Amino acid sequence: MGGMDRPVRVLFVCLGNICRSPLAEGAFRKLIGERSLEARFEVDSAGTGAWHAGEPMDPRARKVLEREGAYFPHVARQMTREDALRYDHILVMDRENLEEVERRFPEAKGKVRLLLDYLGGGEVPDPYYGDLQDCQEVYWMVEAAVRAFLDRLLEEDGPQKTP
Repeated sequence: MGGMDRPVRVLFVCLGNICRSPLAEGAFRKLIGERSLEARFEVDSAGTGAWHAGEPMDPRARKVLEREGAYFPHVARQMTREDALRYDHILVMDRENLEEVERRFPEAKGKVRLLLDYLGGGEVPDPYYGDLQDCQEVYWMVEAAVRAFLDRLLEEDGPQKTP
């Protein structure tokens, strides 16, 4: 799947790496865990901005992930050039972040796309200025998108390698 018998590397990206991208990362980690695929993936998240670097995820995002059984320890960080080179799939939450990643990291071209493209298009709304319910709704949205993304990857990989 990742080539040369290495895991597929997936990076989720939003603006500050405290709400949307950790929600997507948690949903994806939960999904690959349920399907016993953890060894086949390397998963992380990052922000295009550094405002929250070093901070834990937003408390509302944490609460949603805990409620959904998808919590994982997380410290916000900013995306780096090494990430652009390292990751096979860079899934961003909105067009602003898509454009920022493509502008700052030309080496990511062809690897970066909107997460909601896997559900027919659109952008993941930022729940930062909302409430707990807004975070919950974003979780459900990204959960459906990461499921569609994983199903597409497994389909492209072929049935002979799918567990």
